[in-house]
Amino acid sequence: MKRSTVNQIIREADAFIRSFGYIMPPFAYWSADQMKSHVATDSAMIRDHALGWDITDYGQGKFDDLGLFLFTVRNGSAANVSKGMGMLYAEKIMISRHNQISPMHRHNLKTEDIINKGGASLALELFKAAPDGTIDESAAVQVRTDGRLRKMAAGSLLKLAPGESVTLEPDCWHAFWGEGGDVLIGEVSNVNDDRTDNIFRDPIGRFAQIDEDEAPLHLLVSDYDRFLT
Repeated sequence: MKRSTVNQIIREADAFIRSFGYIMPPFAYWSADQMKSHVATDSAMIRDHALGWDITDYGQGKFDDLGLFLFTVRNGSAANVSKGMGMLYAEKIMISRHNQISPMHRHNLKTEDIINKGGASLALELFKAAPDGTIDESAAVQVRTDGRLRKMAAGSLLKLAPGESVTLEPDCWHAFWGEGGDVLIGEVSNVNDDRTDNIFRDPIGRFAQIDEDEAPLHLLVSDYDRFLT
């Protein structure tokens, strides 16, 4: 992805998020230099816990068709999990555009609530994982939507209207997209590690490759290793 495209997506996403009354935390708006300064003094957690902007085309170069906007607002650590105390949770705000697919994947550790915060419907295609972790094409899928237990056939589509949510356990394969328009999505989960805990059905990348055709408006999480070391 071109950096100019990423910058424009950030601007559009910020406006869309604000239209629902959700305001991003202050560090969302730091420049690259401000981020570097803060991380060196009082904000190393932002870098170390991968908080911030995350725009991905999954390395495929077709963001409008295969992509996702994310912003990680808060996130604990593996050390907290080992101790069983401290910040054991994570929160993201995301945007899934109309017919923009976030591809089929599951997690080894993360359980997540996916919440339609507003906009159009959110469609999810669901499968249960087989004992070896692959997709089971025949087993029924059980998920909870706002406390209600739902049993669905393999590959069924679950559609969430604004205000509705689904809890996805690690044994649930899922792909999702906006249906009828763009969707603002909340994610609440246990500690999140996007570098190691995303298992994709197809061999694709988690982060975009950036063509630096202009300076970054704000750093992406995937920029931190280059810009903040």
